[in-house]
Amino acid sequence: MGRVTALLWRAALAAGLVCGIGLLPWLTDTDPARTVLKARAVDRDPTPQVLADIREQLGLADGPLHLLGQWLSGLPRGDAGRSWISGEEVTPAVLEALGASLLLVTVALAVATTTAALICAPTLRGAGRARARSGSAMLAALPEFLTASVLATVVGVQLGWLPALGWYGFKWTILPALALGLPAGAVLGRLLDDLLPAAFAEPWAKAATARGVPGGRIARHAVRRSLPGLLPNLGLFAVGLTGGSVVVEQIFDIPGLGRTTLQAALAQDLPVLQAGTLALVLFAALVTGAARLAARPLLGPALRDGALPTLHRPDPPVRRLPPLLYGGLLLAVVAAGLPRDPLAVDTTRRLQSPSPAHPFGTDALGRDLLARVAHGALDTLLLAGGISLAAYVIGVLLGLVPRLSAPLVDTVNAVPPVLAALLVAAVWGSGASTPALAVTVVAWAPLAAHTSALLAQEKAALHLAATRALGAGRLHLVRRALLPAILPPVARHAALRLPGNALALATLGFLGLGAQPPSPEWGLLLAENQPYAERAPWAVLAPAAALAVLGALAVTAGGLRGRRASDPGDDPRIPELPEPVRELVAAR
Repeated sequence: MGRVTALLWRAALAAGLVCGIGLLPWLTDTDPARTVLKARAVDRDPTPQVLADIREQLGLADGPLHLLGQWLSGLPRGDAGRSWISGEEVTPAVLEALGASLLLVTVALAVATTTAALICAPTLRGAGRARARSGSAMLAALPEFLTASVLATVVGVQLGWLPALGWYGFKWTILPALALGLPAGAVLGRLLDDLLPAAFAEPWAKAATARGVPGGRIARHAVRRSLPGLLPNLGLFAVGLTGGSVVVEQIFDIPGLGRTTLQAALAQDLPVLQAGTLALVLFAALVTGAARLAARPLLGPALRDGALPTLHRPDPPVRRLPPLLYGGLLLAVVAAGLPRDPLAVDTTRRLQSPSPAHPFGTDALGRDLLARVAHGALDTLLLAGGISLAAYVIGVLLGLVPRLSAPLVDTVNAVPPVLAALLVAAVWGSGASTPALAVTVVAWAPLAAHTSALLAQEKAALHLAATRALGAGRLHLVRRALLPAILPPVARHAALRLPGNALALATLGFLGLGAQPPSPEWGLLLAENQPYAERAPWAVLAPAAALAVLGALAVTAGGLRGRRASDPGDDPRIPELPEPVRELVAAR
């Protein structure tokens, strides 16, 4: 019965999303005929007769509900209508775009897996002795469009090693897959690296080490033990890259589904937009369902029998220097740039390289980049930090009720961020808070999936059954056993995504839905200086470095957790009981 309910819930969400897209022009109070004419012929005047002809051709006079019903009636036959712009059949075009995106995502996931393996290698070699390495955080903070531009310019054009434009075979997938896979692999590697110490601390690992089992074999089993907590996010990455790789597909001229959906959204080509979104939702349900099913055999009967060890990981060594160093570096940049004018234009100093007068150089209008980075720090940190905090709270709350949130996570994650912004603007209205709200709408989904995966494992922990047998109530179990095991890793996950939230705001600003010039917001600085990356690399390196340092600060600050001096785990001869059990035993 539960599976039937979940299936109906997924179907209702998908239907609501598709219907909302079908009503998008009317919700935003725009004339679809005028938008279609602009997409078809920019130079043609929107005379009343021309607009009337388009309305008659598309059947707009019948109203949105009639159009939506007509489109839905053709789906059982595989007919998604015809494009309002080109007049071609939608189904073959969407399937072709989906095939291109799936090939790109497959190669990108291979790159991401390799990157994640390299990040986790020191922890695996050290048998779980992890350190808060900031290099992976900086890699995760790399803007995809900046990486794509550098790869296309340097590797594709200047060196000529690989093709930089087009889509004609496997060779054309390598550079865009690197641009997508490197940041994704850094995030996945950090998440896996966060789970490995707990796996190495479990009794089976200690017993295997005592018996002389080779370290490589123990490491493989530790990875297998940690993967169930990572698989849901791996599925979300596959779906997110399929629909969210819009900028990379634009730079490399790839006819993928993300680019097709974006163009349809901007032109209000509703048949293509609805079909593309429906394809993403179905793909999301398939991939995330397969990821959840794959987690069960990895855990084995212990998940069913409630015999898993707790997820409480050993505290890493306290290293206060890295976060202080990164925080001090950011503060120094802000302090040095605040006295400068970020809006002062001097066209005689366009794109000047770094100098004593302009330590970060100047942009295309001759404005001082140090001043713009410093003045944009407050807006960037407040917005990205607020979004990350809101996403963390929403993700945890919904992740604790997986039957409700799992279908919602799959549906929300399948929506490209640009489309989410358009839908939010249609419902909420355009304003200063619209971009932040749009990013928050999609930012909580990976955190909810992470929470649900950790919750499923912790509920099967052996100490939970013992605590329940001693008379603990549900509230006590949640407050003293489940949440302490779930909240810290999800909080570190949220911190790791903080620079990504800033970049999502930048993408919306670049498309006219977020911060607008002359705002010095960091993401917008990247977007407006990206065309000059080849001539003046410092114009994009300054805000990119600021975002990278912010990511490193967020990750290393999450490792500042000390150990209690009286922790029984300090003495290997004393078996450590989980804290909830110790409290109940002491109370009795």
